Amino acid sequence: MRSMIYPVGIQSFEEIRKGDYCYVDKTAQIYQLVKTGKYYFLSRPRRFGKSLLISTLEAYFQGKKELFHGLAMEALEKEWTTYPVLHLDLNAQKYDTPEALIHVLEENLQYWESLYGASESEIGVARRFNGVIRRAAEKTGKNVVVLVDEYDKPMLQAIGNEALLTEYRNTLKAFYGALKSMDAYLRFALLTGVTKFSKISVFSDLNNLEDISLQQAYNNLCGITEQELLENFEEGIRVLGQHNEMAYEETCKSLRQWYDGYHFSGHAGGLYNPFSLLNALKSREFGSYWFETGTPTFLVELLLRSHYDLHRLTEELATADSLSGIDTMETNPVPILYQSGYLTIKGYDKRFRTYTLGFPNREVEEGFIKFLLPFYSATSKADSAFEIVNFVHEVENGKIDAFMRRLQSFFSDTPYELVRDLELHYQNVLFIVFKLLGFYTQAEYHTSEGRIDLVVKTDKYIYVMEFKLNGTAEEALKQINDKHYALPFATDTRKLYKLGVNFSLVTRGIEKWLVES
Repeated sequence: MRSMIYPVGIQSFEEIRKGDYCYVDKTAQIYQLVKTGKYYFLSRPRRFGKSLLISTLEAYFQGKKELFHGLAMEALEKEWTTYPVLHLDLNAQKYDTPEALIHVLEENLQYWESLYGASESEIGVARRFNGVIRRAAEKTGKNVVVLVDEYDKPMLQAIGNEALLTEYRNTLKAFYGALKSMDAYLRFALLTGVTKFSKISVFSDLNNLEDISLQQAYNNLCGITEQELLENFEEGIRVLGQHNEMAYEETCKSLRQWYDGYHFSGHAGGLYNPFSLLNALKSREFGSYWFETGTPTFLVELLLRSHYDLHRLTEELATADSLSGIDTMETNPVPILYQSGYLTIKGYDKRFRTYTLGFPNREVEEGFIKFLLPFYSATSKADSAFEIVNFVHEVENGKIDAFMRRLQSFFSDTPYELVRDLELHYQNVLFIVFKLLGFYTQAEYHTSEGRIDLVVKTDKYIYVMEFKLNGTAEEALKQINDKHYALPFATDTRKLYKLGVNFSLVTRGIEKWLVES
């Protein structure tokens, strides 16, 4: 029996089919898409299968019937008409100057004009695009298909540079305007991207685009369902389990914890991240494959600038309207966190049309929290992994003074811009540190006005901790005893420590701690 070939990093439908790579059949949904509408927009996180979807549509509209042998589309489609396809991929380019975007658009236009002709009277990329669409339809006798992969890549790279962002917006707004003005010559159009720049932006004129990003019918158009995983990758799951000395069910459970959990509709089932899943099956190792391909620092800078309370990451609320755009991201970073894949839908309140958001899985939660630490503490990026490992070891070995000194060091040199909101900063740092601790131990913490209480359980120890803000360590310890926080662990055989900790706004750090065993 030949081993499964995983298409890691391959986004060409034709290459996957001709190379006999494994392919999860999405063609029934693609057929529904092309037969029930004309203009679409789909938002999904990076490396979630958008490029493969575009490539599959391109092969379909080019009438390449042989590539669909054995797939649902083979039985569904009867005509296999060939259309002129204009495929624009804005993904693989660095956009740092106004000319960078123009060069990419012109390069594509020149190729299309070589096929369908050009006109000297058409000045500028927008007018040339209009002309190409009209001539392609007239020359072939078939209306045109426009497929745009990562339509928003230039604007995402320009975030933080308002002048460049405005330049890109204006260029693309005029360019994509062809999708409305050339309606008579178009058969189908799909724009994919991570975000939706709406209102006064690219989408303000494109009100004919149907946004299917939150539609239940297309929740799993990209991504892999639990059923698809079990039907297509049983052999790969067994091999992964054998390599890690895990039973089949245990392997499935770990895959679920690491890579499942994405929801793009309030009532739809969970989805696995295809990039991470395929990498894990191919390498036979569990790892943070998606996360390690690059987390933009601008996301964390947004969290800092908007003075975001990190505790909300685990129980955030958002409206359907807010999730569809990112135009208020300077004051509300939640939509861009959702669209980028760091948060996902956990529940839906139909009455108020609000979504509950949270981390999709362990890969994203652990990776993102680790990524946050250097931005919120005095720890450098190079040292943060080392600091976390030592902190966990000290907690596990009962070295209270050592781990408290390390915790104290996380608060030293608080960035000046955070001084004016020290209470939030102090709670955010504790959230990061004890969230990280919770990946390796059992950590439960509760917050209320001006204080945090925390319980950490390891194999040998239980720590009951109370943090005061501008109080005293004595008051914190007294509260543990007065409110009987340790009572639930009275019969536990592990050694129990009570820690009262005071955080001072004057010294901007942990001032004192007291221990009682």
